[in-house]
Amino acid sequence: MKFSFNWLKRWVDIDLDAAGLAGRLTASGLEVDSVESVGGEFDGVVVAAIVECRPHPDADKLVVCTVDAGERETLQIVCGAPNARAGMRAPLAKVGASLGADFKVKKAKLRGVESQGMLCSAKELGLGDDHSGLLELASDAEPGQDFRELLALDDHRITLD
Repeated sequence: MKFSFNWLKRWVDIDLDAAGLAGRLTASGLEVDSVESVGGEFDGVVVAAIVECRPHPDADKLVVCTVDAGERETLQIVCGAPNARAGMRAPLAKVGASLGADFKVKKAKLRGVESQGMLCSAKELGLGDDHSGLLELASDAEPGQDFRELLALDDHRITLD
């Protein structure tokens, strides 16, 4: 059986973290197969609304997007995803964000155009294998909202045998 740790906490008052609960379940005679994080290893990712997409001046497969990330000013992001378009909501790894243990997002110039972050696919966030395009979010997702919070990714999946 699989269940969400946060779901269980809504029904039962638990003063333990997911690992502590797994230890108690094992001590009570249940076999805990695994405790896995629901979300990938990333931080600094927010919801972004793509306001405008225009062709990159020096690259056929890149576009230059203007995005609203909930800040005072819009950001310029160079993107190679084929589904990037104006009006779309997608995850944005802002400058300083970590995507896994070994990758920090920095300001970059891609073919001479500055990019102030990185619009992300599910694979880049460790949420699946799809890297065919940006992870499309609901049209009512609020720009600037923490992406982990939006999808309730700060949770653990506990599997019992």
